[in-house]
Amino acid sequence: MSFTSTRRPSPVRLLRAYPDSAVGLLGSVMLTVGSYGLADVPRNDATLENLGLAPMTYGHGKTLAGIAFWLGAALMMIAWVRIGRDRESMSLRATSTTVLVWAAPLMFAIPVFSRDVYAYLGQAAALAGGFDPYNDGPAHVPGPIVDSMAQIWAPTTSPYSPAFMLLARGVVAVTGQNVFAGVFVFRIVLLPGLLLALWAVPRIAAHFGASRRTGVWLALLNPLLLVYLVGGPHGEMLLMGVLAAGVMLVLDGRHVWGLAVLGAAVSLKVTAGVMVPFVVWIWLDHLRRERAVSTRDRIGVFAATAAIPAAVFGAFTLILGLGLGWLNGLAFANRIINPFTIPNLAAHLISLLAAPFHTFNLHTVLGVTRPIGQAVMVVALVWLWWRGRATERTAMMYMCWAMFAVLLLEPSTLPWYYTWVTVLVVAFTLPMWARQVIVGVSVYLLIVFQPDDSILFYKPVESLIAVALGVLAAVSLRRPDPLRLRRFDALLRGRG
Repeated sequence: MSFTSTRRPSPVRLLRAYPDSAVGLLGSVMLTVGSYGLADVPRNDATLENLGLAPMTYGHGKTLAGIAFWLGAALMMIAWVRIGRDRESMSLRATSTTVLVWAAPLMFAIPVFSRDVYAYLGQAAALAGGFDPYNDGPAHVPGPIVDSMAQIWAPTTSPYSPAFMLLARGVVAVTGQNVFAGVFVFRIVLLPGLLLALWAVPRIAAHFGASRRTGVWLALLNPLLLVYLVGGPHGEMLLMGVLAAGVMLVLDGRHVWGLAVLGAAVSLKVTAGVMVPFVVWIWLDHLRRERAVSTRDRIGVFAATAAIPAAVFGAFTLILGLGLGWLNGLAFANRIINPFTIPNLAAHLISLLAAPFHTFNLHTVLGVTRPIGQAVMVVALVWLWWRGRATERTAMMYMCWAMFAVLLLEPSTLPWYYTWVTVLVVAFTLPMWARQVIVGVSVYLLIVFQPDDSILFYKPVESLIAVALGVLAAVSLRRPDPLRLRRFDALLRGRG
């Protein structure tokens, strides 16, 4: 069954028509329930106790919560793979509605896989308390918020751009030190990003002749990103929507508006600035379709591409009134050490392989590999930008590669950062093997990063299990029953 109406199908009709959507919703509900026992609940807060839910955080209650959480995650992944495998059965509208249906329960989850939202609230509380979060850490305003956040970040300054800090201050102005309320309101504030992405992603795909429905499936229905963005929650939920909308406006020929929106994206997170220079090539290609491009045209496009986002960023900076202090906080990202970027992986391997001959401190090796990675990244970004100058399509392609280069070469990368590129790569029809890689990596990362903000990468058995399940999911995208379970079931029934 498919929906041909111009209206978005109701959730009830959707779940009746598409069993996989119902399975994913059940998984989302179970994951949300399990988060109350498995995720990192706010500290020094009596809300769970007052609701009678405190027993979920210890003993048998925690065990049952863990079963519910991981079974829910498995159901979401299974449903996602099944929806992706049968690309003709579900319409674009149904797929988009499924994104919202799966996201709805996650709005009420305990923050999972990360405690970053507590840091957002802590930095905003410092700002609301009269401190400069770019120079003063959240520890200056003690209370339940600071107690709940990862203590490594309590004394550190904010790395977030001015628009994000303004939004965070608005949340704390409403919720104060009530951590549960702060998390929920933050999700509401970030939710427009998901809605913007649902508008922009299929349009980006259609602009380049790719499948709109596959784009939504890949970039927005992915349980890894959906759980991290909504269940986290993370600022990338808003950022990805603003990024995608800005790019779509540029592609649609509304270059000034697109650049203004991209300037807002940079004002949320400076990494978005990597995309801005590629607008030059898209704009010039649009002009070439109308007339011969003059030197004056080129100068004007270059100037506008630089000036418009800078003006938007400057406006937010003036409103916040704290200058460029966010530069202070960027250095603290070096405290995140995981092997999911090339410089970090190289440091891990060097330390491990050299261990029989010489003991290298990992931080010492990182002090070498990370600067090399950053230098390579700068060169790669310039090269990729220049390579994208031919047409609108090549500019878009190399924009994707540029964001991917940042993810691979920056000092630290976390799973939700991949939204920076997934909302762009929907412009292209990815081969099956590429989609399988995305599925496998998504399953692996969802397991390796734990809901209580810990990581299993350094535990070989658990890591191998995660790899095996990732491979199984990737194979399942092409083959419906890779383990031949149906044949086994038929054999059992035959014997019965």
